Amino acid sequence: MPTIKVEQELLNKIQATHGVEHDFTRLLDELPLLGTDIDRCDDEMLEIEIFPDRPDLLSGETLAHAIRPFLHGTESQPALDVVDGEVSMDVDIALAEVRPVILGAIVRGVDSGDTAEDKENFIKALMDHQEKLHFAIGRGRRRASIGVHDLATLAPPFRVVCVPGDYSFTPLQMTHSMSIDEILSKHEKGVDYAHLLEGFDRYPVILDATDKVLSFPPIINGDHTTVSHSTTDFFIDVTGWDQRACECCLLLVCLQLAARGGVIESVRTSSCHDEQLNTPDGSPQKHRVPEELVMQILGHGFSDDELQLAISRMGGRYLGREPSNGTGGDRMADVSPQGEWLVIEMPRWRFDILHPIDLIEEIAIGHGYENLGEATPTFPTTAVPRKDATFIRRLRDCLQGLGLQQVQSLTLSNETDQFEATRIPTDGEVTTIMNPITGEHTILRQSILPSLLRLLSANRRHELPQRIYESGICVRGHKNRNRIAWLCAEQVSSFSQSRGMAQALLRDLGTDSQELDISWETVAVEEGPWMKGRSARILISGKEVGQMGEIDPVVGDYFDLRVPLHAAEFDVEALRQAIRDPVL
Repeated sequence: MPTIKVEQELLNKIQATHGVEHDFTRLLDELPLLGTDIDRCDDEMLEIEIFPDRPDLLSGETLAHAIRPFLHGTESQPALDVVDGEVSMDVDIALAEVRPVILGAIVRGVDSGDTAEDKENFIKALMDHQEKLHFAIGRGRRRASIGVHDLATLAPPFRVVCVPGDYSFTPLQMTHSMSIDEILSKHEKGVDYAHLLEGFDRYPVILDATDKVLSFPPIINGDHTTVSHSTTDFFIDVTGWDQRACECCLLLVCLQLAARGGVIESVRTSSCHDEQLNTPDGSPQKHRVPEELVMQILGHGFSDDELQLAISRMGGRYLGREPSNGTGGDRMADVSPQGEWLVIEMPRWRFDILHPIDLIEEIAIGHGYENLGEATPTFPTTAVPRKDATFIRRLRDCLQGLGLQQVQSLTLSNETDQFEATRIPTDGEVTTIMNPITGEHTILRQSILPSLLRLLSANRRHELPQRIYESGICVRGHKNRNRIAWLCAEQVSSFSQSRGMAQALLRDLGTDSQELDISWETVAVEEGPWMKGRSARILISGKEVGQMGEIDPVVGDYFDLRVPLHAAEFDVEALRQAIRDPVL
């Protein structure tokens, strides 16, 4: 989760322009409800960790905008004032296949501060906000990328065209011209983001009336448009593949600059889809949520005054009720056959509002969870234990009795750890993440042992022995499977130790008293992370329930673990079916 640091002096200055004086003690109690975690709050600095569902709080200025109605009861401002501008931007129709969403805005008269230090801090905050939006909304610039330029160095109108790889210009922080191919292969930013343009032979650039390059999105700006201490007028471009993500990024940068006295002007854009746009659109977005759904989820009926106050605290406006007339769709979230719609306006930059349930959460936070009242269940809720709960508890008790420490790792993993490095074959289809944030978390794991190897790798500088186990969910063939595994890093490790622990586990589960047919079979070479000749499949009544053995040093070396290792992993459901619970 991204973290922002806001100087209290800046926050006070922004809020004072709206007639608000901060009571910083209230921040610690109430600000977390907005989707934040306060790490520091003193006379100098407010340091906040922003939850992923509130990207509109990623700068001091946009945070101040959200704080005013929430903490101080000021009138909410879901609209952004935008005046009609004269600047235009013409988009080549060829961009439809390269980077189809292209938006622009101008902000004039921004107050960046009185001193050189203030101006430098403003520029850093603006760039920091831009990069956080790239991460939170833009998905690493894939969905949306932002360019911020000094308007005084530009000559409108603007054009967005496709150019070949040998097209040259001087990129940011460079003193000489480079071709686009050179930028993608040699420039730091080009190397970092070249994958976003992989497979293209023509690339987008934004030009002004003198054919100077403003930007090569989503990679880098031109050098001559750099924002400086003297900059007061800004041109912002946002390009990408997701219309809503691009629109939110543009509005949030404009909101940040408007909070410093800037006046937002629209830019007339001819889109590559032959549409005429005036951006940004600062008008609020209207939503409707069934009153019946609100009552069902929150268990509380709201008067119009309560709804007005709750929504206003969250930065929106409550517009009243409308009869539903049984229209809207087949889902409960869309239709309320016998009730009414609650009509709500929310800021267009609230990227997190995707569904009526999100609006219900806004009502609950604005009203206060503590004010929803109390309710007594109207039907018996006697708990019934899960069939596998007792068995899993017995597994854990046994492994803790063997001196293992329980750990909990992420269900997310990656193909290299799960299959290539550990040589574990796939079992059914692999469940992949459509938009992974990091290359380390691209799939849902099929085995626990690679996660334990990765965990010990992170703790490899701690003293030995390290003996850990984990019981958790794996996903095989898109279905959840309970598995349990252990991993031991010790000065002396052997196959007999691993087999002894496996035998102790089976004994504690009751195999001795049930006279079950337990057999041990050799695992094929390089099938799994095991050392040749020092591993075994464990079968009960002919069905495999797990594997155990010594870890091959080649596998350990991949995880930077150069100590003796032994491990085992079991399928919990296979164990439970094979071994009858002696208590039942």
